[in-house]
Amino acid sequence: MLAPSALAGSWLPHPADAIWTYKWSDSVYAPTPTTEKVTVKENKGAAFTLAWTTQDQGNPDDAVVTAGQVKFQETNVGLINTDWSSTPPPPAFPVLCSSATQCPNALSSAYYNVIWGSRSPVLAEPVVKGLVWSSTGGAQGDVSATSSYMGAEQITVPAFSDPVMAAKIQTQIAQAGALGDPYGSGLRTIWWVYGVGPVKVEFQHAGGAGAPVTTVVLQTTNQTPQAPPTDEVYFPLKKGQVLTYRWTNKKHLPKPEVEKLTVDAVVNGSARFTAKSVSGPIKLAGSYGFSSRLDGVTNLWGTTQSATLLKFPPLGPASAAKDKRRHFITPFDLMTFGFNPVLNAYPKAGDTWAATQPSRDFSTYGVTGQAKVLGVQTVKVPAGTFRAIVVQSTLQQPGFPYGSGTRTSYFAPDKGLVKLVFAHGDHSISIVELLK
Repeated sequence: MLAPSALAGSWLPHPADAIWTYKWSDSVYAPTPTTEKVTVKENKGAAFTLAWTTQDQGNPDDAVVTAGQVKFQETNVGLINTDWSSTPPPPAFPVLCSSATQCPNALSSAYYNVIWGSRSPVLAEPVVKGLVWSSTGGAQGDVSATSSYMGAEQITVPAFSDPVMAAKIQTQIAQAGALGDPYGSGLRTIWWVYGVGPVKVEFQHAGGAGAPVTTVVLQTTNQTPQAPPTDEVYFPLKKGQVLTYRWTNKKHLPKPEVEKLTVDAVVNGSARFTAKSVSGPIKLAGSYGFSSRLDGVTNLWGTTQSATLLKFPPLGPASAAKDKRRHFITPFDLMTFGFNPVLNAYPKAGDTWAATQPSRDFSTYGVTGQAKVLGVQTVKVPAGTFRAIVVQSTLQQPGFPYGSGTRTSYFAPDKGLVKLVFAHGDHSISIVELLK
């Protein structure tokens, strides 16, 4: 399986020699721009610490004097801020706590404006169209935020001679009860460049006309902008989405089986699909759980109840508990059989992953195999013509030819699975196509 660490970090790289220099200002409380140098203080596995200072940066006498550090953790759901510390904010800044003494909240640095209100996660991943997440911040979790990916756009900053492509993240921030209200609330926009990190922050504080605006802009860095990964959603987890499939297999299905899959619940990047019969020789009701994380789209669980007169080939030895054998009952059974992920995060041609033993998938199915992303191809099905990412899997289930073979799955942006062809080891072929 793909390791999250292989994908995480490029939205905020942190090699030991990385350096960023930011210039920031607040239109009311710090109108003189302050230059800060940010370096990597520590790397420890998936955790890292960035440190900043204004010392020896050529700042004017009336600029903010500050130094501190922020700690981050790379996780399967994105970048999380785990801790922070710094010199106190200038006395003129609004107090962002209910008490003026020993207040650990501050907005007097570039990175404080990045983590404010959204520490867990600071940046959710994968960064794809429609991404929305809620998070909290502040020392006591007293700041709430809702962030949305607004799409990719070019931005010009002094650090680069040419415009660079950035992921634009907009966050609605709310804080109540602080002495400095409404300074802790407002609308923040961060432009993240792949291979570099945040290159611009604009925080429009609440308070009506004349309210402060904090602006942070990257001046120099030794990090190189990279082309961002795809932001297409090839397996959307969108509540209310309905997918109707036709499944044919000339050897085992005398009539086409038509079934409907519906997303009926979505929470924090995980979704539940329900499965129902529409027509054909199988009567069923079932449900499946999926999550979308940095290690890809993962099938968490699946359960079905079905009745049919058909005699499908077995997929493994009889269960000692119920004297039953597993069978393919739905298109999602054909799609998820074998191993996770169903589709990797940010898929591109040439990506590969594999299943070996021991693993949860091997213990469930007794299947090993490999998967490879072939790239984007045009595919035509009854629901329409799509430019789909294609994943080809080779499956081996010793002693059970119906569970072995080659599976080719087609995933279309904003739609999900639109076609699947499973060439089984028993020389039959299952074909799944999206009807609507």
